[in-house]
Amino acid sequence: MTSSRLRFGIFLPPYHNPRHSQALSIERDLQLAEHLDTLGYDEIWFGEHHSGGYETIPSPELMIAAAAQRTSRIRLCTGVISAPYHHPLMVADRITFLDHMTRGRATFGIGPGALPGDSYMMGMDYTTLRPRMEQAVEAILRLLDSEEGVDMETDWFTLRDARLQIKSYTQPRTPLALAAAVSPSGPSLAGKHGLGLISFGSTSPQGVEGLKNTWGIIEEQAEKHGQSVSRENWSVVSMMHIAETEKQAIDEVRYGFDDFFHYHHVAIPAALWNDEENLSLEGKVARLYESGTGVVGTPEMAVRHVQRLLDLSGGIGAFLFFCNDWGDRHAMWRSYELFAREVAPHFDGSIDSRLRSFDWMKGRRDQSVASLQTGWQQAADRYAASRATGSDGQDG
Repeated sequence: MTSSRLRFGIFLPPYHNPRHSQALSIERDLQLAEHLDTLGYDEIWFGEHHSGGYETIPSPELMIAAAAQRTSRIRLCTGVISAPYHHPLMVADRITFLDHMTRGRATFGIGPGALPGDSYMMGMDYTTLRPRMEQAVEAILRLLDSEEGVDMETDWFTLRDARLQIKSYTQPRTPLALAAAVSPSGPSLAGKHGLGLISFGSTSPQGVEGLKNTWGIIEEQAEKHGQSVSRENWSVVSMMHIAETEKQAIDEVRYGFDDFFHYHHVAIPAALWNDEENLSLEGKVARLYESGTGVVGTPEMAVRHVQRLLDLSGGIGAFLFFCNDWGDRHAMWRSYELFAREVAPHFDGSIDSRLRSFDWMKGRRDQSVASLQTGWQQAADRYAASRATGSDGQDG
């Protein structure tokens, strides 16, 4: 387990129904960043996607710039920049610029690009994206760390005496994290370079089980390459919607649960159910929870779900849940507030001393009541005596 407080946050690809207003969706996302900042969430991650109609933020850097003006403390993260779509010098330049704009509140997640439609439209072979991401990561790190010009040539970009005109605001370097799904390639690369990791694998049954081995891969590669790694820099993403009762939570997700799982990029249903089964919403929700993939239910169920992920992984730095619009805006905001109020305190240590104090006082109830009654009686007696002698009765 990690020794410091477990952080909590939201991963916002975003998932918005294509039938809804895009302009309103953008504004709602920025309002959500403000809301989460007020509720005490630690971080929010904005995605990059270019096709499919559901995940409609093309530039997480733009969202961070806007959200930075509306928030004061929450960490703002790219989740993630699709490195093969951009020249590494441009990525590194924007990273350092936003690090200064946010005064060190930015974290930069980097990945290969998740949507086959994106790479297809740009004429890229999807199978080349991961090798290109690895090349981009190497180039970005050299640009961020080097005091000298960087020379590097691949089949898709060239760096010629390249250097950044501004260095990171955060020292020694702007925080970076790599995206990982089910395969070991993400953890392996994170360990090789000593970077953070954001795991999406816990959104599938196979990925949940894969959490058992993830940190071992990171540590093995870190040791091999002389790097230092910390579980504090490991974020795990899962799916969740909670309400005061399980029935209320299920009723609320009737709004958008099926539309979300009909979105073809989401591969989870193939492992949980198929359309031929004609499962009810209640049946789908039950399988989601039983598989460890997600939660639609109560705060108590959410606590058990987070604890299971902690036990499987051996300890992480941050738990993030997908912002999925399963419920309408009001239901989703209540879910975030309920999580902050009743789930997060079980893991961040904020209520331990208060509960001990509460239990201590509860155990002294009879003594406390007796002391209060004695005090009241003595005050009444002093007042009566003062009336009899003509004094004011204020003798301490």
